[in-house]
Amino acid sequence: MDPERAENENVGRADSLRGGAGDERGRAYDASLRLLAERARSRAELAERLHRKGHADTVVTPLLDDLERAGLLDDADFAEQWVYFRHRDGARSRRALGIELRRKGVDDAVIEQAVAQISDEDECGRAAALVRRTLSRRRTPAADDAEAARREQRRLVGMLARKGYGSELAYGVVMDEWRAAAEERAADGD
Repeated sequence: MDPERAENENVGRADSLRGGAGDERGRAYDASLRLLAERARSRAELAERLHRKGHADTVVTPLLDDLERAGLLDDADFAEQWVYFRHRDGARSRRALGIELRRKGVDDAVIEQAVAQISDEDECGRAAALVRRTLSRRRTPAADDAEAARREQRRLVGMLARKGYGSELAYGVVMDEWRAAAEERAADGD
């Protein structure tokens, strides 16, 4: 099948979901497409937004079913994208990502599958990169100021905790990166 014909069939299929031009289903469909054009959304998130706009459940539920069948709404794909980008760009832990997806109404089995794409090594590496980047931007305390060093280390552990990393991993990563930064400073000073 040639690509132009396939594109026309997809457009025709999507248009058939719309319903009449001025009816509530048409308005709900248009609102759905606008919301989905901004970013991918979970089914529960899209339903909540449509309800907030005043669309009745009798219109929203069948519309969402049709959007899923057309491939425009997919919780598994949404969760996979969410995990990928929030881990890469936001340095969120698996635990934090699971909480975020749960708040967006994604099923636990789908969440488990999505966060499984992040290995322990990936998670530790992302935390370490975040600490390294933060250390490179901050002025670290003098080597002989132990209290200031402990205070800065606590701040770094807290930063990782807010991103959802467990205390053991956060503390280990901070101490490893702190030592590496100190060795690098000492080598630069020689």
